[in-house]
Amino acid sequence: MKDLIYLDNNATTRIMDDVWETMVPYFIHNYANASSLYHSMGREANAAVEKARIQVAQALNCQTKEVFFNSGATESINTVLKGIYKNYQSKGKHIITVKTEHKAVLTTLQDLEKEGALVTYLEVDHTGKIDLSMLEKHITPQTILVCIMAANNETGYIHPIDEISAICNRKDCLYFCDATQYIGKFQLDLAQTPIDILCLSAHKLHGPKGIGALFIRRKSKPIQISALIAGGGQEHGFRAGTYNVPNIVGLGAAMVHIPHDDAIMQLRNDLENALSAIPEVYIHAKEVSRLPNTTSICFRHILASELMTHCPQLALSSGSACVSGTRDPSHVLLAMGISKEDALATVRFSLSRLTTKQEIYTTIILITAAVKKIREHSPIWQLFQAGLIT
Repeated sequence: MKDLIYLDNNATTRIMDDVWETMVPYFIHNYANASSLYHSMGREANAAVEKARIQVAQALNCQTKEVFFNSGATESINTVLKGIYKNYQSKGKHIITVKTEHKAVLTTLQDLEKEGALVTYLEVDHTGKIDLSMLEKHITPQTILVCIMAANNETGYIHPIDEISAICNRKDCLYFCDATQYIGKFQLDLAQTPIDILCLSAHKLHGPKGIGALFIRRKSKPIQISALIAGGGQEHGFRAGTYNVPNIVGLGAAMVHIPHDDAIMQLRNDLENALSAIPEVYIHAKEVSRLPNTTSICFRHILASELMTHCPQLALSSGSACVSGTRDPSHVLLAMGISKEDALATVRFSLSRLTTKQEIYTTIILITAAVKKIREHSPIWQLFQAGLIT
């Protein structure tokens, strides 16, 4: 939509023109199966897949043989959690995660608990931060995996992945990091940060939907993860299925240019400063390290759904795209100790490198006017002003 201001980039980003242009030939001109190596078109498609693997590996500073393509982070999460649990039960059945993890993690672990997995869900404080000493305390000889994301998709809070990696390395425990929101905003050097397993999705960094990569570190004692999808033996037997050549090429192209864009943070700060001037508005996790494009703002005594309905010119969300269609409050905010009422009053704004200063200015005007209009007709707001509720 031409006039829509898109501020839901943590859900998905617009594919960049140069990325799309690299993909088009593999839809139209070279549409061969990359596993068909006995003719030139198939070999060319296969070479394109391997070029993309090199691009991903160079961006992460890892080896190409440590990179596996799949449909995205949700598939990676299922593959890793189920595969590790299946293969490491001789050591133990204990997995550690955080209450604010993505639903793909939490739901998969709940399923594994029904099969006998023992899962520790670490608490967080009001900013979303975990106590690293508690993480270390909970790791036992029976702990087979620590699963903690790099950055929260709702609040933008950045976990200290260097410290988490060091703890897991010291305690001889595997560390799996969902870096879906982190990659695309920051460079991550896997030669410096000893994460064992990491996943990402292209559509979070201006690439195509339906493609992602899973990094599995090569170690002297190989990490054992069973294939989630069996079939023709693609990806060295780790992930079967016909190669999605155009999307793989798009992922590689998107990984080539990962900016550290201070302009996004400045626009985010301008938005926060202006909207913070509205009475009874506060920003979740503002005082800690966050993604530069993300802000989660509570407009107290207003339903986020009502506020977004009053601003049809804005593309926003009330939390994760995977659950924002539900009426339940965000599990992330509830874990942070936020009340149900304030969680339901929270809107997530997530910018991208395509967001303009004019769009932020317009957003400020539209949100400010909508809050004022809703509160003018709100019995709840009148009760608050009268001091009858807090």
